[in-house]
Amino acid sequence: MPESIYIHIPFCTHICFYCDFNKVFLKGQPVDEYLQALHREMETTFQQHPPQKIKTIFIGGGTPTALNEKQLDYLMQSIHSFVQFDPNIEFSIEANPGDLTTGKLKVLKDHGVNRLSLGVQSFNDDLLKAIGRSHKAKDVYVTVEEARKIGFENISIDLMYGLPNQTLEDVGHSLEEFFRLNLEHCSAYSLIVESKTIFYNLMKKGKLPLPSEDIEAAMYERIMNDMNHHGYHQYEISNYAKKGYESKHNIVYWDNENYYGLGAGAHGYIGSARRSNVGPVNKYIQAVEETGLAIREEITLTKKDKIEEEMFLGLRKTAGVSVKKFKEKFSVNPFEYYHDEIEKLTNEKLIEVNDEFIRLTEKGRFLGNIVFQEFIK
Repeated sequence: MPESIYIHIPFCTHICFYCDFNKVFLKGQPVDEYLQALHREMETTFQQHPPQKIKTIFIGGGTPTALNEKQLDYLMQSIHSFVQFDPNIEFSIEANPGDLTTGKLKVLKDHGVNRLSLGVQSFNDDLLKAIGRSHKAKDVYVTVEEARKIGFENISIDLMYGLPNQTLEDVGHSLEEFFRLNLEHCSAYSLIVESKTIFYNLMKKGKLPLPSEDIEAAMYERIMNDMNHHGYHQYEISNYAKKGYESKHNIVYWDNENYYGLGAGAHGYIGSARRSNVGPVNKYIQAVEETGLAIREEITLTKKDKIEEEMFLGLRKTAGVSVKKFKEKFSVNPFEYYHDEIEKLTNEKLIEVNDEFIRLTEKGRFLGNIVFQEFIK
């Protein structure tokens, strides 16, 4: 059974221009009814697939900390009523700077949350406004200081690059502020313009001034170099951590392991089946009221599917795909199964291999999606 849980809270106090996650504007939404439905889905899911000791929990969104203190407390009590925690559990929650009041931080801390993931994106106030964020840079410092006072010792932030009108100097400034805060972890993502977003509509109209591919590549290189210089290990294409602070929950995804997915629009992976939930909030609530679950689609993976996922997920890690683990999982030698692909990518200096691993080269990290595509037969 899975040892990790993802819980989705779809409510936001504002909608960012780049976001295509399952989310709704908070005002007027049936938040309490949603949390009750989530409680019921947990109950049904864990009856059908009883969990062992849970090693990681990640509450994402949306903006989970858009909930008020009472609602956060209810959510935490729901989790504790069904889940037995591993003593060394990593319990994370996403939050926006400025949303985390002292009261909310205390509720989270009292219920065992020990890792905060803050959606900072940039330390440039003008840029934050241009991408639809509601916080300012000063809110980041206040939130981090308050979280430290409450006792949080594992704080991560998200940064973005390749944003409209963003410069290499701006990326450098955000990195400097991150280092000054002395946080434990950073996820640095390039902007991907997804359909059904405000940015997508602007791009279609020719009104989204994005940096060139060369400048975006220079931004990525700057991030990698500066992180390494300041002692942050790049353990995945977009993730950097001080030693011992890698995201255990995200590694579950990249290791292609099972996890529960709960909430509207959430995805889970149990046994050989990947499942996704109904997305719209009211339809999710209705589905759970009727059946105890809200499954929109469930796909049973073939051995071929699993092998492909093992490769393109595992190659995201700088450690790469373990040859030993691959053989144990699939009773297949990856060098035989992917002989032509591995030979081609090695010759192109996009991957490097030995008896222990298959992993991206530094050049390969810049062209990751091209590499991943090669392993989908």
